Amino acid sequence: MKNKIINFLDLGNQPLANSYIKNKNINKKERKYRLIICFNKRNKLVSIKNTFSSKDMFDDQYPYRSSTSKTMSFHLKKLARDIKKLRPEKILEIGSNDGCFIKNFDKKKTIGVEPCSNVERITNKKGYNTYSEYWSPKLAKKILKKHKKVNLIFSSNTISHIENLDEVFKAINIILDEKGIFIIEDPSLLECLKKNTYDQFYNEHIYVFSYLSLNKALKKHNLEIFKIEELKIHGGSNRYFIKKIKNNIKLHKSIKFHKNKEEKYGLKNLKTYVDFAKRVKNSKKKLLSIFRNCKKNNKKIVGYGATAKSVTVLNYCNINNSMIDYFIDTTLDKQNKYTPGTKIPIKGYSDLINDKVDYVFLGAWNFKKEIFNKEKKYLKNGGKFIVHTPYPKIISK
Repeated sequence: MKNKIINFLDLGNQPLANSYIKNKNINKKERKYRLIICFNKRNKLVSIKNTFSSKDMFDDQYPYRSSTSKTMSFHLKKLARDIKKLRPEKILEIGSNDGCFIKNFDKKKTIGVEPCSNVERITNKKGYNTYSEYWSPKLAKKILKKHKKVNLIFSSNTISHIENLDEVFKAINIILDEKGIFIIEDPSLLECLKKNTYDQFYNEHIYVFSYLSLNKALKKHNLEIFKIEELKIHGGSNRYFIKKIKNNIKLHKSIKFHKNKEEKYGLKNLKTYVDFAKRVKNSKKKLLSIFRNCKKNNKKIVGYGATAKSVTVLNYCNINNSMIDYFIDTTLDKQNKYTPGTKIPIKGYSDLINDKVDYVFLGAWNFKKEIFNKEKKYLKNGGKFIVHTPYPKIISK
């Protein structure tokens, strides 16, 4: 197929999303890349064009911690309860982070894979069997030799971070039992397009999956999706239940339902992505207009949640430290640093009312419910939030 890969959205020059700047490096030149999103007409995959090696992105300075979010902790605890009903003998998690998921199981039953050694040490010190290595067929063989095959593999927001999907699924085939189940959670491409959440794209999010594209990639390795659950987490995600094709588990009705929904929305058609790109450009104009009007009226704006997602929005929309005074964030590894590219100071959690904040830009919009519940007092006293999804607007009580 001629010109099978088409660029449809350019989000400009971007820094690495989790490369928070230390004070001593504030004047140093940052590494940047062009964030271009493309659509593969042959296999329907949507991905970023310019990628980095895993070693550039996931190292011993990685700042993200799953357990810092009550929403994420509750979400994974609930999933763990459901998985226990399946009575798995051995559970492997790819991207185990600080143990938010595997801590819900017996240590003898779990294996964690977490290449970021600073995070992997957290679980290792607690007695969990974890590997500080990148997921690959080589690692799968190493685990197989020591532990034999596993009957449940789980991965949350990690598979979309790995460029070589063929190597990912080869490794799954090596370690997964013939009757085993592989469960993936990742942002939904359909929800991303519907809600204009273009910040789902950054250097770590190499892909945003649809059922159509993921199932095609899996079938090359004799794997297939047999059930899909739609989740609200992270602004709209899908939980894919995957089996080996030889496994006689019947396809759930959710497969046909989801396939039809994606096709009806137009996820096979280039025009759908071109239209999305137009909406993103309009979103930028509207968001900038809100910020400019607030600053024109001498209003104080701070950011809430210095997330990797917010890095995409801030750099694409040219919103810097002249518009946002500072960000507040509960992640210790981000505090007393600056946001990549835009150099906005990041502080620990503070009282929005006592700081006399007029507006709060919601960087962690995917945890909106949790944050709004936490900030009831601020909202009750006239505080306002600025959000960019599904379209830029100001939210008050």
